[in-house]
Amino acid sequence: MPFIDSKVTVALDAAKKESIKQKLGRAVSRLHKSESYLMVGFQDNYTLYLGGKKLERGAYVEVSLFGKASPSDYSAMTGDICRILSEELSIPADCVYVTYHGLSDWGWNGSNF
Repeated sequence: MPFIDSKVTVALDAAKKESIKQKLGRAVSRLHKSESYLMVGFQDNYTLYLGGKKLERGAYVEVSLFGKASPSDYSAMTGDICRILSEELSIPADCVYVTYHGLSDWGWNGSNF
C-alpha cells in the first residue's frame, strides 16, 4: 500500500507522468512493495524554496507505506527517486527532498488492513 506524492517545480505532460509513474512502479520493490497497489500523485509547477532561494528545478517527494522498511531500503529508494527525477526532468539530486512515512493503519476498499 504505498503512495508516492511528488511536488515538482516544472510542468509535466501526460507522457512524462506516465514515464515517471512506470519507473516509480519498478523502484517501489526496493521497499518490498509491489506496483499492484501503488498510488502515485503529481503536483507540477509547484513553488519550492531551498536555503531561501527559489528552485527553478526541484522536488519534494513523500513516500507513505503500510508498514516500514529498513534504513538501507529507504536510502536505495531515495537514490532511485533522485535518478528518475534527474533523467526525466533534469532535477539535480541536491534539489530533491524525500520523506518516508511508515503507517500501521491503512484503509482501502471500505476497511482497514
